[in-house]
Amino acid sequence: MRPTAPSSALPPLVEPGPALPRELVERYSRNVMLPELGELGQRRLSRARVLVVGAGGLGSPVLLYLAAAGVGTLGVIDDDGVEMSNLQRQIVHGTGDVGRLKVESARDAIAAANPFTRVEVHPFRLTAQNAVELFEQYDLIVDGADNFATRYLVSDAAALLGKPCVWGSILRFGGQASVFWEPYGPTYRDLYPDAPLVGSAPSCGESGALGALCGAVGSVMAAEAVKLLTGIGRTLLGRLLTFDALDSRWRELDIVKDPRAAPITALTDDDLLCGAPLVPERTADAAEISPEELHQALRARAQGARDFDLIDVREPGEHALVSIPGARLLPLGDLRSDPLLDGAPRDREVVLHCKHGPRSREASALLTAAGFTTVRTLTGGIIAWVTEIEPHKPRY
Repeated sequence: MRPTAPSSALPPLVEPGPALPRELVERYSRNVMLPELGELGQRRLSRARVLVVGAGGLGSPVLLYLAAAGVGTLGVIDDDGVEMSNLQRQIVHGTGDVGRLKVESARDAIAAANPFTRVEVHPFRLTAQNAVELFEQYDLIVDGADNFATRYLVSDAAALLGKPCVWGSILRFGGQASVFWEPYGPTYRDLYPDAPLVGSAPSCGESGALGALCGAVGSVMAAEAVKLLTGIGRTLLGRLLTFDALDSRWRELDIVKDPRAAPITALTDDDLLCGAPLVPERTADAAEISPEELHQALRARAQGARDFDLIDVREPGEHALVSIPGARLLPLGDLRSDPLLDGAPRDREVVLHCKHGPRSREASALLTAAGFTTVRTLTGGIIAWVTEIEPHKPRY
């Protein structure tokens, strides 16, 4: 293991830029008045290049605060479009942005907040093939990704280049933040050495997230970025900061570098996988039923011409938000514990659905292994059902 530097004595990432014109001195005066930051620190910010991974719940406040702070260039990578369900927490987007690419919406919001910050948009997915080349263009990486695969990839690519990575995550009412920087301290793999199995960890789309929590954690991440860029204060390198919004409690835990961990030497496509999948990906001959076919089957069941169970394997909060008439709620976690459906006959037809499809496919594998002979999954999940059959119901 290479020697580490104390987190209170890290060098500034960026050399100072030229003297600021009067207009920018006035604009950033509240920063310049801080003796720890001052005019020299503001000149470092004006020369800094920061890449934000994800223009979602965490990326939104990070982008806005770094732009307002006077960071010279902000890069944003995201391949998603803005959806109505994003607006509850992703404050860089507005109602009029629904349907636009998130990077384009974020670019416009940043320009409105600070026209002196340059924005570079990267409207594609981060992969093992493009991560290093992209990261080389920036001084600092901020990871606001919403999935484990991308978090491991971001940390590994940053470690390969020796660049610091500010990281955060949120779920429901809980948030976390830290700083990773090889060789000065631990990386994301030191915090989470073992990747979770695909489908075993819930997402915000399945469990929800308090919108204001994104602001709390995102503000911490933005502050860490400013400190790293300017070389002031004590960063979260080697520390994990957690926040429980329900209990209004912050906690701090130490993170240590694992001396037995193999160094990161390359990125491969394997870095995009989080553990082994719980079930195989959908194949052409998988037993599925389309929304229209299910619609007709439910009509036939109501008339007594067909008999089958329709089971919703989502979480109770999802079911309460939107459901298919006649569906019985049985969360996937309960099925994992007992896939026998309360003693239902094994030859009874079962139709499963979740939000998009992955959880219902896992449930199908569980029921098939338990001896059920006719199990089908709803193609596209309830999102496809709402789109095709009941468009008046909410999407989430």
